[in-house]
Amino acid sequence: TVIEKPIKIIKLSDTVYQHISYKHVSPWGMVGASGLIVIDKQQAIIIDTPWTLPATKQLLAWIEQQGLSVSAAVVSHFHEDASAHLTFLHQNDIATYATTMTNKLLSENNRTIASKQITEKIEKLFDGVIEVFYPGAGHTQDNVVVWLPHEKILFGGCLVKSLKSNNLGNTEDANIKSWPQTIENIKKQYPEIKLVVPGHGPKGDKRLLTHTQQLALTGR
Repeated sequence: TVIEKPIKIIKLSDTVYQHISYKHVSPWGMVGASGLIVIDKQQAIIIDTPWTLPATKQLLAWIEQQGLSVSAAVVSHFHEDASAHLTFLHQNDIATYATTMTNKLLSENNRTIASKQITEKIEKLFDGVIEVFYPGAGHTQDNVVVWLPHEKILFGGCLVKSLKSNNLGNTEDANIKSWPQTIENIKKQYPEIKLVVPGHGPKGDKRLLTHTQQLALTGR
């Protein structure tokens, strides 16, 4: 059995942290998947769930240690590196949010669906602390990005590749043809992005969007 790496938590601003959980994925080996923790007063909102149950438990324990309680989790798409262990969150009375399309795909894959449905193309949640935007298909048909307007931070999830990526990664559910335009829609929607957090690999600035577009245009 492969030993799990503990979850990693990185401070991005006074109210935003990045969580990275690890899973052994063949043929790539140990892969890190990122999400966010957004702090709103005494509440924490999780953006994308950790990959494994132990990492999810570690994340909730860390949030509690900060004297916060988890009010909600928002998932960016139906793959397990974004939406695993919703059952566990529900058992802990945490509301979970996903788009209608993501819930449909979760259901078709016999996975737990989110308890609350996002129905708008742009949906503001928690008094505008976060904004969920569906820019179009790319990594998956249902992928959304999460915008933090107060911080000018964009969580791109697996729709956005890090500058280290020299290919599009897992494309089994991808729409490579739509991907460049989908990224263009994000650039138009959020021209004032300061920081971009991709689903895998190092965070960066707006260049991650252009880099992802180039990878999609070359069809890699």
